[in-house]
Amino acid sequence: MFKEFILQNWSLYLVLLAFVIMLKITIFLEHEVIRRMYVLIALIFLLSISVFVEFSLESRAIYPNIRIILMAIRYSATPLIIAQIIYTLVIKEHWTIFLPSVILVIIDFVSIKTGIVFSIAEDGSLKRGLLGYLPFIVAGIYCLLLIYFLVKRSTKLITEIIPIVFLAFCFLGGLILPFIIGKEYARIFCPTIGITMFVYYVFSIFSLTKKDAMTQLLNRQAYYNDITQKPQDISSVISLDMNGLKTINDTYGHAAGDKAIKTLAECVFQSLKSRQLPYRIGGDEFAILCRRTSLEETREIAEKIRDLAEDSGISCSIGYCIRESSGMSIGEMLAKADEMMYAEKARYYQTHNRRKSR
Repeated sequence: MFKEFILQNWSLYLVLLAFVIMLKITIFLEHEVIRRMYVLIALIFLLSISVFVEFSLESRAIYPNIRIILMAIRYSATPLIIAQIIYTLVIKEHWTIFLPSVILVIIDFVSIKTGIVFSIAEDGSLKRGLLGYLPFIVAGIYCLLLIYFLVKRSTKLITEIIPIVFLAFCFLGGLILPFIIGKEYARIFCPTIGITMFVYYVFSIFSLTKKDAMTQLLNRQAYYNDITQKPQDISSVISLDMNGLKTINDTYGHAAGDKAIKTLAECVFQSLKSRQLPYRIGGDEFAILCRRTSLEETREIAEKIRDLAEDSGISCSIGYCIRESSGMSIGEMLAKADEMMYAEKARYYQTHNRRKSR
């Protein structure tokens, strides 16, 4: 029996061990997220033991009373684990996210006596009750909520969308495969969840290395990398710089200055489409690489950023450059955008100093 247990779960436990080691050495995640990850790993580990014992009892046709309790645990665990994933990945999500899964746990254990969800037939086979598909429905709703929350909180950049699509594919398979291969899917459920979460974690860490920690926009290193990726598709470059940051820092403190930078970053993000990528390349300096974007669209982006910034109580100078010929480099485009931006900044300070002297 021990040999069977190892053969069925060894790969899973290696993944979970690697997951724990990665969480121990990570510097990118908040402590609360890491703690919730540990809880998730523990749930997967315990469920794998429960599933193995349940199927072992079934194969030996012994202890039906224990088996039906383990069956109730298995039916309850899937929505509970997905709720824990939501609670882990969407850190602001309230503990009430667990309420539907807790209600399902109660119904599943009531089913031990009533058979309302499942029961064991005289020949030892599974028999679905009136609410036999309820665990799948609750799990499906949780999966939809998970994808919704992840998409909603993401920056819609491709580096964030890819892991979300991967997660959606894995969970969609988890909802469909039980109806294709039957109850045997329970044997691979824990490895599926463990591997899915580990791969998603690796994707997420990779994404964080390309992000600026303060603004969540792409960082300078990502900028240098992206200008080499199909540079011919980059049709225009926008350069931004905040006005009056030193005054904000000197008057209200650096915390206020950081808040102003974050606000400007949000204004930038709200103004862009998927083919336009924003970068923080310095303290209060930003750049936008626009692919397949016309002169009119580029101007509209600049105006929208300027308007949103003004509505937020901050000011910025903006310059842009459209590729004039196929031989024009990204560096030349950025230099021209900077030239326009610095000219606007000079006009801002001339007007600002004139008002102060009155």
